[in-house]
Amino acid sequence: MEIRNLGASGLKISAISYGNWLTHGSQVEEDAALACVRQALDEGITTFDTADVYANTAAETVLGKALAGERREGLEIFTKVYWPTGPGKHNDHGLSRKHIMESIDGSLKRLGTDYVDLYQAHRYDYETPLEETMEAFADVVRSGKALYIGVSEWRAEEIRAAHALARELRIPLVSSQPQYSMLWRVIEAEVVPTCEELGIGQIVWSPIAQGVLTGKYQPGQAPPEGSRATDTKGGADMIGRWMQDDVLTRVQQLRPIAEDAGLSMSQLAIAWVLQNDNVSSAIIGASRPEQVTENVKAAGVSLDDAVLKAIDEVLDPVVERDPAKTQSPPRRPS
Repeated sequence: MEIRNLGASGLKISAISYGNWLTHGSQVEEDAALACVRQALDEGITTFDTADVYANTAAETVLGKALAGERREGLEIFTKVYWPTGPGKHNDHGLSRKHIMESIDGSLKRLGTDYVDLYQAHRYDYETPLEETMEAFADVVRSGKALYIGVSEWRAEEIRAAHALARELRIPLVSSQPQYSMLWRVIEAEVVPTCEELGIGQIVWSPIAQGVLTGKYQPGQAPPEGSRATDTKGGADMIGRWMQDDVLTRVQQLRPIAEDAGLSMSQLAIAWVLQNDNVSSAIIGASRPEQVTENVKAAGVSLDDAVLKAIDEVLDPVVERDPAKTQSPPRRPS
């Protein structure tokens, strides 16, 4: 497994991270997640990412079970705070001091650990002063409950403002977790240059575009039964933007490029995001252990300029690059 520094920090993480994103919290899903985490460990993955909101806290509990007994110093455990948990009352979401301080304690209990390596703001909170949020994160770090701080799906100007406060508070803001793939490149114009300047690394999610870049979805055909595109609770809404024949046709044209490179289509997609120097790690998910085994083979792969150019020529008409589409919750009405 390739090991990279997280941004300019001294924290080293695996170039492939395992994302423990449960959707239903069912026993079948839990058993599959446990098996996939075990396989990830066997494949040399040391970095595990989750969030309190996944399956309304169940994902953290499952990850804690899966990692129980492992040497804690040999793992990097990441989680997030922002989205509603529990009954979803008025203080059960956001980045207020109250929600952050209560959420970190809940996450640590479910994960079965005294600290997380990285605690991430899952979205920007327009209803809480940024100073309040960063001061709460500073107290989390100083209490030893988190070693580093990160953000997820924040815009460039928001990252810059948070980084300035983090410097004043003398806490390490080291990461950004955006969606990034061959098809979704909205971070390239603004977020990546800002983060390169500030020493912040990207931990990217959905490098295979919710499964579209595996090539399993064929133009003009119904999606395979049991796939994410058919699961209304497991991501069908997110994958919908790619389930267009023009996109799927162009994705199929990547197949010979992958074959010439000696890679599967999913390996090509993951290797592609890892070519970006600002990307510290690519998060993979899996419903079966063999998917983990396949996808980790993208670590350490170098794609030459001819391959990168061929990918761009195929996908260019359907690539999304608009930086305004970096995800954030709706702003509070003025």
